[in-house]
Amino acid sequence: MMVLEVFYSFRSPYSYLAVDRLNAIENDYALDLRFRPVRPLAMREPDFFEKGRKQFLPYLVRDVAREAERLGVAIAAPDPDPIQMNMETGKVAPEQPDMMRVMSLAFAAIEHKKGLAFAQSAGRRIWSGQPWTSDEALSGACVDAGLELSALSSWSRENQKLISERIAENEAAQLEYHWGVPLMVLDGEPFFGQDRLDSLVWRLEKMGVKHR
Repeated sequence: MMVLEVFYSFRSPYSYLAVDRLNAIENDYALDLRFRPVRPLAMREPDFFEKGRKQFLPYLVRDVAREAERLGVAIAAPDPDPIQMNMETGKVAPEQPDMMRVMSLAFAAIEHKKGLAFAQSAGRRIWSGQPWTSDEALSGACVDAGLELSALSSWSRENQKLISERIAENEAAQLEYHWGVPLMVLDGEPFFGQDRLDSLVWRLEKMGVKHR
């Protein structure tokens, strides 16, 4: 069975724009999809937003809105931002409790074979424009994915060292191909960006991957 690795960030709007289609690919094709969360760029490269790339954010906002409209995906600015940073200076806080909580829950969901389903349901809350960090909101995300918040929280508390190790492994593996997300790697062939999912499906069809 072919292996499809998905490197994904919970702060990336492009990852969110891809997640419904990634779920469809997992459901439609007989392949081994391995969901591999990575920390957002702001955590992997804390000085990235301090370098004064003035074009970055205006283009991002415009492009994400355009792509969401094209794809028919509802999206709004997260409340709160999953990353704590000063938007004027670009300085990123050293501790990121909201992001680490949702990532820890994601790794717990992976243990239950539902990592991508959790990413989909959590993403819908993160990118809803409504508060998403409460137990109530995250519990709803878990339920939608067929999971239970208390069970995921318990597993993540007991496996913090393992989670840290897996984050490091995922980020090292990601950098073998690209630094951005979403990044899909099909048996060693990388496809970077939500706008390459059509190319990924084309490749699956060309290689004769069976439908489920």
